[in-house]
Amino acid sequence: MKHNRIIYSISIAGLAALIIMLTFTSPTEIGPLGVLLFFTTIYIVCFGLTTFLIQTFFKLALGRNQFKNKDYLYAAIFAFGPIMLLMARSFGAINLWTVGLIFLFLFLAEFLVMKRV
Repeated sequence: MKHNRIIYSISIAGLAALIIMLTFTSPTEIGPLGVLLFFTTIYIVCFGLTTFLIQTFFKLALGRNQFKNKDYLYAAIFAFGPIMLLMARSFGAINLWTVGLIFLFLFLAEFLVMKRV
């Protein structure tokens, strides 16, 4: 459970950095490294959120209190989904086909983790 506290605290710090970044800057002012920092902080926040949701699901649905290393991989893959949706939105290519391909990619990545690890 110590890992979860670290993940949650880093996620909260990332959320604070994201709020500060969105309040005081614009995409034209921030530059390429700022955009990279923006996507990284969104991933950190999404990783903390998916870790919390997966842990809650395992507690309620499966009655399992321990969080295994494989579960962190599941959370890391699910956290990448919103990043892909944001990138597709920034290119202006968000439609049903794109969303379907993103979900297919996430499903295949989760399936690979389930079979390999």
